[in-house]
Amino acid sequence: MRDKSDKNAQGRIVAEVALVIYPDCQLSAIYGLTDLFRLAVTAAQVAGERDAPIIRITHWQDMGDGVACTYDSHPGNPHRAQYIIIPPSLIMPNDLPSMQGLAGWMTRNHEQGAILCSVCAGAFVLAETGLLEGREVTTHWAFADSLRARFPKVKVDADRIIADDGDIITAGGILAWTDLGLTLVQRLLGASAMLQTARFLLIDPPRQAQRPYSSFIPKLDHGDAAIRAVQHWLPAHVAAEWSVKMLADRAGMEERTFLRRFKAATGLRPTEYVQQIRIARAREALELTRRPVEQIAWEIGYGDPSAFRKLFIRITGLPPAEYRRRFGVARHAPADAPVQL
Repeated sequence: MRDKSDKNAQGRIVAEVALVIYPDCQLSAIYGLTDLFRLAVTAAQVAGERDAPIIRITHWQDMGDGVACTYDSHPGNPHRAQYIIIPPSLIMPNDLPSMQGLAGWMTRNHEQGAILCSVCAGAFVLAETGLLEGREVTTHWAFADSLRARFPKVKVDADRIIADDGDIITAGGILAWTDLGLTLVQRLLGASAMLQTARFLLIDPPRQAQRPYSSFIPKLDHGDAAIRAVQHWLPAHVAAEWSVKMLADRAGMEERTFLRRFKAATGLRPTEYVQQIRIARAREALELTRRPVEQIAWEIGYGDPSAFRKLFIRITGLPPAEYRRRFGVARHAPADAPVQL
Protein backbone atom coordinates (compact mmCIF):
# COMPACT_ATOMS: atom_id res chain seq x y z
CA MET A 1 0.00 0.00 0.00
CA ARG A 2 1.13 3.52 -0.70
CA ASP A 3 1.73 5.85 2.21
CA LYS A 4 -0.34 8.75 0.98
CA SER A 5 -2.09 11.20 3.27
CA ASP A 6 -5.86 11.44 2.98
CA LYS A 7 -5.57 15.23 3.02
CA ASN A 8 -3.77 15.13 -0.31
CA ALA A 9 -5.84 12.34 -1.85
CA GLN A 10 -7.85 13.18 -4.94
CA GLY A 11 -11.38 11.87 -4.93
CA ARG A 12 -14.90 12.35 -3.68
CA ILE A 13 -15.91 12.17 -0.03
CA VAL A 14 -18.56 9.47 0.23
CA ALA A 15 -19.17 9.71 3.97
CA GLU A 16 -18.08 11.44 7.16
CA VAL A 17 -17.43 8.99 9.98
CA ALA A 18 -17.48 10.70 13.38
CA LEU A 19 -15.59 9.00 16.22
CA VAL A 20 -16.69 10.04 19.72
CA ILE A 21 -14.18 10.55 22.54
CA TYR A 22 -15.68 10.33 26.02
CA PRO A 23 -14.12 9.96 29.52
CA ASP A 24 -12.19 6.68 29.91
CA CYS A 25 -12.98 5.48 26.39
CA GLN A 26 -10.58 3.19 24.52
CA LEU A 27 -8.41 5.66 22.61
CA SER A 28 -6.74 2.83 20.70
CA ALA A 29 -10.13 2.22 19.05
CA ILE A 30 -10.37 5.90 18.08
CA TYR A 31 -6.93 5.98 16.49
CA GLY A 32 -7.15 2.42 15.20
CA LEU A 33 -10.35 3.18 13.32
CA THR A 34 -8.82 6.41 12.03
CA ASP A 35 -5.91 4.41 10.59
CA LEU A 36 -8.15 1.59 9.33
CA PHE A 37 -10.33 3.97 7.30
CA ARG A 38 -7.27 5.78 5.94
CA LEU A 39 -5.73 2.48 4.81
CA ALA A 40 -9.04 1.44 3.27
CA VAL A 41 -9.12 4.63 1.20
CA THR A 42 -5.57 3.89 0.06
CA ALA A 43 -6.64 0.36 -0.85
CA ALA A 44 -9.41 1.75 -3.03
CA GLN A 45 -6.91 4.05 -4.74
CA VAL A 46 -4.45 1.19 -5.32
CA ALA A 47 -7.31 -0.73 -6.91
CA GLY A 48 -7.10 1.87 -9.66
CA GLU A 49 -10.46 3.59 -9.26
CA ARG A 50 -10.71 6.98 -10.88
CA ASP A 51 -12.29 9.61 -8.69
CA ALA A 52 -11.71 7.20 -5.81
CA PRO A 53 -14.11 7.43 -2.87
CA ILE A 54 -12.74 8.97 0.32
CA ILE A 55 -13.93 8.56 3.90
CA ARG A 56 -13.76 11.76 5.94
CA ILE A 57 -12.81 10.95 9.54
CA THR A 58 -13.60 13.33 12.38
CA HIS A 59 -13.18 13.14 16.16
CA TRP A 60 -15.76 14.69 18.49
CA GLN A 61 -15.70 15.42 22.21
CA ASP A 62 -18.06 16.98 24.77
CA MET A 63 -16.22 20.11 25.88
CA GLY A 64 -18.75 21.07 28.55
CA ASP A 65 -20.40 23.83 26.56
CA GLY A 66 -21.16 21.58 23.60
CA VAL A 67 -19.80 18.75 21.49
CA ALA A 68 -16.94 19.97 19.29
CA CYS A 69 -14.81 18.54 16.50
CA THR A 70 -11.21 18.02 17.67
CA TYR A 71 -9.80 16.36 14.53
CA ASP A 72 -10.79 16.46 10.87
CA SER A 73 -9.06 14.52 8.09
CA HIS A 74 -10.59 16.81 5.45
CA PRO A 75 -11.25 20.22 7.05
CA GLY A 76 -13.01 23.07 5.33
CA ASN A 77 -16.33 21.45 4.42
CA PRO A 78 -19.52 21.65 6.51
CA HIS A 79 -19.97 18.64 8.77
CA ARG A 80 -22.61 16.03 7.97
CA ALA A 81 -21.85 12.83 9.85
CA GLN A 82 -23.28 9.79 8.11
CA TYR A 83 -21.88 7.42 10.78
CA ILE A 84 -21.21 8.11 14.45
CA ILE A 85 -19.16 5.52 16.36
CA ILE A 86 -19.04 5.19 20.16
CA PRO A 87 -15.87 3.24 21.10
CA PRO A 88 -15.45 0.81 24.02
CA SER A 89 -14.87 1.93 27.59
CA LEU A 90 -11.79 1.09 29.65
CA ILE A 91 -13.82 1.08 32.88
CA MET A 92 -16.69 -1.18 33.84
CA PRO A 93 -20.01 -0.09 32.30
CA ASN A 94 -21.67 0.35 35.70
CA ASP A 95 -19.02 2.98 36.51
CA LEU A 96 -19.73 5.04 33.40
CA PRO A 97 -21.16 8.48 34.20
CA SER A 98 -24.28 9.78 32.49
CA MET A 99 -23.47 11.50 29.20
CA GLN A 100 -26.62 13.40 28.34
CA GLY A 101 -24.69 16.02 26.36
CA LEU A 102 -23.39 13.37 23.97
CA ALA A 103 -26.78 11.64 23.94
CA GLY A 104 -28.50 14.83 22.81
CA TRP A 105 -25.88 15.46 20.13
CA MET A 106 -26.21 11.90 18.80
CA THR A 107 -30.01 12.15 18.78
CA ARG A 108 -29.93 15.37 16.78
CA ASN A 109 -27.54 13.87 14.24
CA HIS A 110 -29.68 10.72 14.04
CA GLU A 111 -32.70 12.88 13.23
CA GLN A 112 -30.67 14.27 10.32
CA GLY A 113 -29.94 10.79 8.97
CA ALA A 114 -26.78 9.70 10.82
CA ILE A 115 -26.34 5.98 11.52
CA LEU A 116 -25.33 5.45 15.15
CA CYS A 117 -22.79 2.74 16.01
CA SER A 118 -21.28 1.41 19.22
CA VAL A 119 -18.56 -1.04 20.18
CA CYS A 120 -18.57 -3.14 23.36
CA ALA A 121 -19.55 -1.00 26.39
CA GLY A 122 -20.13 1.91 24.03
CA ALA A 123 -23.65 0.46 23.82
CA PHE A 124 -24.30 1.87 27.31
CA VAL A 125 -23.47 5.38 26.07
CA LEU A 126 -25.56 4.90 22.95
CA ALA A 127 -28.50 3.55 24.99
CA GLU A 128 -28.77 6.89 26.81
CA THR A 129 -30.31 8.30 23.63
CA GLY A 130 -33.34 6.05 24.13
CA LEU A 131 -33.00 4.95 20.52
CA LEU A 132 -32.11 1.35 21.41
CA GLU A 133 -35.46 0.62 23.05
CA GLY A 134 -37.16 -2.32 21.33
CA ARG A 135 -34.08 -2.94 19.17
CA GLU A 136 -31.84 -5.99 18.94
CA VAL A 137 -28.31 -4.92 19.90
CA THR A 138 -25.10 -6.57 20.99
CA THR A 139 -22.33 -5.76 23.44
CA HIS A 140 -19.52 -7.69 25.10
CA TRP A 141 -20.90 -10.98 26.37
CA ALA A 142 -19.67 -10.17 29.91
CA PHE A 143 -21.71 -6.93 29.97
CA ALA A 144 -24.95 -8.28 28.50
CA ASP A 145 -26.75 -8.77 31.82
CA SER A 146 -25.74 -5.29 33.00
CA LEU A 147 -27.06 -3.74 29.79
CA ARG A 148 -30.36 -5.61 30.16
CA ALA A 149 -30.68 -4.53 33.79
CA ARG A 150 -29.88 -0.87 33.11
CA PHE A 151 -31.94 -0.61 29.92
CA PRO A 152 -34.66 -3.29 30.22
CA LYS A 153 -36.42 -2.28 26.98
CA VAL A 154 -33.32 -3.08 24.91
CA LYS A 155 -33.17 -6.55 23.33
CA VAL A 156 -29.62 -7.80 23.94
CA ASP A 157 -28.20 -10.61 21.80
CA ALA A 158 -24.68 -11.11 23.12
CA ASP A 159 -23.98 -14.00 20.76
CA ARG A 160 -23.56 -11.68 17.79
CA ILE A 161 -20.44 -9.68 17.04
CA ILE A 162 -22.26 -7.28 14.69
CA ALA A 163 -25.95 -6.43 15.07
CA ASP A 164 -27.08 -4.30 12.13
CA ASP A 165 -30.51 -2.74 12.62
CA GLY A 166 -30.27 -0.30 9.73
CA ASP A 167 -29.82 3.08 11.41
CA ILE A 168 -28.28 1.48 14.52
CA ILE A 169 -25.23 -0.82 14.34
CA THR A 170 -23.70 -2.35 17.47
CA ALA A 171 -20.59 -4.48 17.88
CA GLY A 172 -19.61 -6.75 20.77
CA GLY A 173 -16.13 -7.19 22.21
CA ILE A 174 -13.49 -4.62 23.10
CA LEU A 175 -11.60 -5.25 19.83
CA ALA A 176 -14.73 -5.59 17.71
CA TRP A 177 -14.03 -2.10 16.38
CA THR A 178 -12.06 -3.92 13.67
CA ASP A 179 -15.18 -5.88 12.70
CA LEU A 180 -17.29 -2.71 12.69
CA GLY A 181 -14.68 -0.77 10.78
CA LEU A 182 -14.36 -3.41 8.07
CA THR A 183 -18.16 -3.68 7.87
CA LEU A 184 -18.38 0.05 7.14
CA VAL A 185 -15.46 -0.13 4.69
CA GLN A 186 -17.29 -2.81 2.72
CA ARG A 187 -20.45 -0.70 2.74
CA LEU A 188 -18.71 2.51 1.67
CA LEU A 189 -15.79 1.34 -0.49
CA GLY A 190 -16.73 -2.19 -1.56
CA ALA A 191 -15.71 -5.75 -0.76
CA SER A 192 -12.37 -5.53 -2.56
CA ALA A 193 -11.16 -2.58 -0.46
CA MET A 194 -12.41 -4.30 2.70
CA LEU A 195 -10.55 -7.55 1.97
CA GLN A 196 -7.37 -5.75 0.98
CA THR A 197 -7.50 -3.70 4.18
CA ALA A 198 -8.01 -6.84 6.27
CA ARG A 199 -5.08 -8.58 4.57
CA PHE A 200 -2.78 -5.61 5.06
CA LEU A 201 -3.68 -5.36 8.76
CA LEU A 202 -3.46 -9.16 9.18
CA ILE A 203 -6.96 -9.35 10.66
CA ASP A 204 -9.94 -11.50 9.73
CA PRO A 205 -12.91 -10.14 7.77
CA PRO A 206 -15.88 -9.26 10.00
CA ARG A 207 -16.71 -12.14 12.34
CA GLN A 208 -20.24 -13.25 13.11
CA ALA A 209 -20.48 -14.80 16.59
CA GLN A 210 -19.11 -14.19 20.09
CA ARG A 211 -19.90 -17.65 21.41
CA PRO A 212 -16.46 -19.17 20.68
CA TYR A 213 -14.86 -16.36 22.71
CA SER A 214 -17.22 -16.25 25.67
CA SER A 215 -16.71 -18.16 28.89
CA PHE A 216 -19.03 -19.32 31.64
CA ILE A 217 -19.02 -16.98 34.63
CA PRO A 218 -21.24 -18.40 37.39
CA LYS A 219 -23.29 -15.98 39.45
CA LEU A 220 -22.19 -16.24 43.06
CA ASP A 221 -23.30 -12.88 44.46
CA HIS A 222 -27.00 -13.74 44.73
CA GLY A 223 -27.09 -14.06 48.52
CA ASP A 224 -28.52 -17.60 48.68
CA ALA A 225 -25.90 -19.43 50.77
CA ALA A 226 -27.44 -22.89 50.34
CA ILE A 227 -27.43 -22.62 46.54
CA ARG A 228 -23.93 -21.15 46.57
CA ALA A 229 -22.69 -24.18 48.53
CA VAL A 230 -24.04 -26.47 45.78
CA GLN A 231 -22.35 -24.27 43.17
CA HIS A 232 -19.04 -24.67 44.97
CA TRP A 233 -19.50 -28.46 45.14
CA LEU A 234 -20.29 -29.02 41.47
CA PRO A 235 -16.96 -27.97 39.85
CA ALA A 236 -15.07 -30.30 42.17
CA HIS A 237 -17.25 -33.23 41.06
CA VAL A 238 -17.71 -32.33 37.40
CA ALA A 239 -17.75 -35.93 36.11
CA ALA A 240 -19.80 -37.38 38.97
CA GLU A 241 -23.27 -38.83 38.55
CA TRP A 242 -25.80 -36.40 39.92
CA SER A 243 -29.53 -35.84 40.19
CA VAL A 244 -31.75 -32.95 41.21
CA LYS A 245 -32.73 -34.89 44.34
CA MET A 246 -29.08 -35.32 45.32
CA LEU A 247 -28.37 -31.60 44.87
CA ALA A 248 -31.56 -30.69 46.73
CA ASP A 249 -30.52 -32.94 49.61
CA ARG A 250 -27.12 -31.23 49.74
CA ALA A 251 -28.93 -27.89 49.96
CA GLY A 252 -31.37 -29.23 52.57
CA MET A 253 -34.46 -28.48 50.46
CA GLU A 254 -37.36 -30.16 48.76
CA GLU A 255 -36.79 -30.65 45.03
CA ARG A 256 -39.36 -28.05 43.91
CA THR A 257 -37.98 -25.47 46.31
CA PHE A 258 -34.42 -26.24 45.18
CA LEU A 259 -35.30 -25.93 41.48
CA ARG A 260 -37.06 -22.62 42.05
CA ARG A 261 -34.27 -21.14 44.16
CA PHE A 262 -31.47 -22.47 41.94
CA LYS A 263 -33.00 -20.89 38.83
CA ALA A 264 -33.67 -17.63 40.67
CA ALA A 265 -30.08 -17.47 41.97
CA THR A 266 -28.11 -18.62 38.92
CA GLY A 267 -30.42 -17.87 36.00
CA LEU A 268 -30.09 -21.51 34.86
CA ARG A 269 -31.70 -24.84 35.57
CA PRO A 270 -29.38 -27.37 37.25
CA THR A 271 -29.01 -29.38 34.02
CA GLU A 272 -27.99 -26.25 32.08
CA TYR A 273 -25.61 -25.21 34.85
CA VAL A 274 -23.83 -28.57 34.91
CA GLN A 275 -23.55 -28.51 31.11
CA GLN A 276 -21.90 -25.10 31.25
CA ILE A 277 -19.39 -26.27 33.86
CA ARG A 278 -18.53 -29.40 31.90
CA ILE A 279 -18.12 -27.58 28.59
CA ALA A 280 -15.93 -24.96 30.31
CA ARG A 281 -13.66 -27.80 31.48
CA ALA A 282 -13.66 -29.31 28.00
CA ARG A 283 -12.65 -25.97 26.48
CA GLU A 284 -9.70 -25.68 28.84
CA ALA A 285 -8.58 -29.23 28.04
CA LEU A 286 -8.85 -28.56 24.30
CA GLU A 287 -6.88 -25.33 24.68
CA LEU A 288 -4.11 -26.65 26.93
CA THR A 289 -3.66 -30.36 26.07
CA ARG A 290 -3.60 -32.68 23.07
CA ARG A 291 -5.76 -35.35 24.69
CA PRO A 292 -8.27 -36.94 22.28
CA VAL A 293 -11.74 -35.47 22.19
CA GLU A 294 -13.25 -38.81 23.25
CA GLN A 295 -11.03 -38.91 26.35
CA ILE A 296 -11.93 -35.34 27.29
CA ALA A 297 -15.63 -36.15 26.90
CA TRP A 298 -15.28 -39.15 29.23
CA GLU A 299 -13.30 -37.14 31.81
CA ILE A 300 -16.09 -34.58 32.19
CA GLY A 301 -18.87 -37.13 32.44
CA TYR A 302 -19.98 -37.87 28.86
CA GLY A 303 -19.68 -41.50 27.81
CA ASP A 304 -21.15 -40.74 24.37
CA PRO A 305 -18.69 -38.60 22.33
CA SER A 306 -21.41 -37.83 19.78
CA ALA A 307 -23.68 -36.33 22.43
CA PHE A 308 -20.72 -34.37 23.80
CA ARG A 309 -19.91 -32.93 20.35
CA LYS A 310 -23.52 -31.82 19.81
CA LEU A 311 -23.60 -30.09 23.19
CA PHE A 312 -20.19 -28.50 22.61
CA ILE A 313 -21.34 -27.07 19.27
CA ARG A 314 -24.58 -25.78 20.78
CA ILE A 315 -22.75 -23.91 23.55
CA THR A 316 -19.62 -22.70 21.74
CA GLY A 317 -20.76 -22.59 18.12
CA LEU A 318 -17.78 -24.71 17.00
CA PRO A 319 -16.98 -28.46 16.84
CA PRO A 320 -14.32 -29.52 19.37
CA ALA A 321 -11.64 -30.08 16.70
CA GLU A 322 -12.22 -26.64 15.17
CA TYR A 323 -12.20 -25.05 18.63
CA ARG A 324 -8.83 -26.67 19.38
CA ARG A 325 -7.43 -25.54 16.01
CA ARG A 326 -8.47 -21.96 16.68
CA PHE A 327 -7.67 -21.61 20.37
CA GLY A 328 -5.27 -24.43 21.26
CA VAL A 329 -1.91 -23.42 22.70
CA ALA A 330 -0.54 -26.95 23.29
CA ARG A 331 0.12 -28.15 19.73
CA HIS A 332 3.57 -29.42 20.72
CA ALA A 333 2.77 -30.52 24.27
CA PRO A 334 2.59 -34.24 25.15
CA ALA A 335 -0.87 -35.69 24.71
CA ASP A 336 -1.03 -36.52 28.40
CA ALA A 337 0.25 -33.13 29.60
CA PRO A 338 -1.60 -32.06 32.74
CA VAL A 339 -4.09 -29.23 32.61
CA GLN A 340 -4.91 -27.05 35.61
CA LEU A 341 -8.69 -26.97 35.83
